[in-house]
Amino acid sequence: MENLFRLVDHEDFFSKRCIWVNGPVIVGAGPSGLATAACLRDEGVPFVVLERADCIASLWQRRTYDRLKLHLPKQFCQLPKLPFPEDFPEYPSKKQFIDYLETYAEKFEINPQFNECVQSARWLVVATGENAECVRPDIEGLSEFKGDIVYASDYKSGEPFKGKKVLVVGCGNSGMELSLDLCNHHASPSMVVRSSVHVLPREIFGLSTFELAVLMLKWLPLWLVDKLLLILTWFILGNIEKYGIKRPSKGPLELKNTKGKTPVLDIGTLEKIRSGGINVVPGIKRFNNRDVELVNGEKLHVDAVVLATGYRSNVPSWLQECEFFSKNGYPKMPFPHGWKGNSGLYAVGFTKRGLSGASSDAVNIAQDISKVWKQETKQKKQRTIACHRRCISQF
Repeated sequence: MENLFRLVDHEDFFSKRCIWVNGPVIVGAGPSGLATAACLRDEGVPFVVLERADCIASLWQRRTYDRLKLHLPKQFCQLPKLPFPEDFPEYPSKKQFIDYLETYAEKFEINPQFNECVQSARWLVVATGENAECVRPDIEGLSEFKGDIVYASDYKSGEPFKGKKVLVVGCGNSGMELSLDLCNHHASPSMVVRSSVHVLPREIFGLSTFELAVLMLKWLPLWLVDKLLLILTWFILGNIEKYGIKRPSKGPLELKNTKGKTPVLDIGTLEKIRSGGINVVPGIKRFNNRDVELVNGEKLHVDAVVLATGYRSNVPSWLQECEFFSKNGYPKMPFPHGWKGNSGLYAVGFTKRGLSGASSDAVNIAQDISKVWKQETKQKKQRTIACHRRCISQF
């Protein structure tokens, strides 16, 4: 444990405001950071949580749309050591999930230091997540588009778009749901489906599709589970290729495990596509004023563009380290081995397996740190040093 990780710059950290922590520094107060902190608290290990925003779970509180609910049943989304309240619905709302996280932080006495970023540390847990910043697409003419341009992170409701023609760029879970929300608010959305995507029903015969897949994987190989899921999906949703939505050649679970690409769970968007409420269009060639030229030569006149083009990790922009993290901001080692680096560096929530993956990381990290911490404190070795400073610029 002799290496100090350098972050942001190489200034002398003793010239900054410093605190001494006999334990790890957790960067990020989202679900991943909170889960790690709770597990460390349970192990009796002291820690400090730093958060550049002014609240916990800033992604959920500040950068999500109003109608958002958890896409998976609550038992697959709960954090370690605290289940969801029994009276919560199977798919908790955005507000309910935030309430759960605030209760979680209070129960485990997690008090993040807000508007802060780390300068240097010996034990460092990176919990900034897979969705730290928006992916901004490079499309010809987009910057000159004369209508409104809204990122999914800034979208709250379809109400301001009533009566308008809106182009939704992106066909993942967010793009599909925003298109549905726009349609429900009497806008005229066109959704760009540039590449193939798996669309599955959220439930199959009364069971959540995810829960059914987990059950089948206990007895059957992945390739067979994929085939069964697609057969059942065809039985429930029918042939969706005739609406311009093509399925990938790889199955949904194989694609998730190998590429981290999450299948879309349909909550009503396909019904609106069938009825004509949502128009599906191919990729974009260029923007021109308020017109959009598609790759098939078709032109659309639109009033607004909603960019649901996803998020990405921002770790490479602030962590000066190249052995554990790759250039795309994810650990180089695949799940389930990507939570531990060298010399006290850890990562939580980069599994591409949602909240359950983050919870698994958190448990492993806390147990690993606890072993070393208890050994060092028992032998009265030099105490761990942690230092941070007030964040001057966003990382």
